[in-house]
Amino acid sequence: MDTVDTSRSGPANLADTGLRLVLTTLPDAASAAHVARVLVDERLAACVTLLGTATSVYRWQGTVASAQESPLLIKVAAERLPALQERLLQLHPYELPELIALPVVAGLGAYIEWALAASRPA
Repeated sequence: MDTVDTSRSGPANLADTGLRLVLTTLPDAASAAHVARVLVDERLAACVTLLGTATSVYRWQGTVASAQESPLLIKVAAERLPALQERLLQLHPYELPELIALPVVAGLGAYIEWALAASRPA
């Protein structure tokens, strides 16, 4: 079994693994499940984690609003991020969907290798 690489444990030594964690929200569990399935089926994500319902509070068109949403955590190879963004914009029902990509700078080496391979074209 692989273990976490501790040779780069200090903040100054963290390196970009080439993996991205993308955050988005959908209006309900059904649309979140659909988007997750499409992204994985099309190899635009290695894995999509569907989280439970969350409440988002935000300012939209000059008004503070809130909504129940279904958050997704999407794992994808960095070079696939533009294609993921394009597809997410096609699938997403919101006028302005959340899409935030964070670099993964550490993690279980075997998982990162799998996620990179699984989100690249076959």
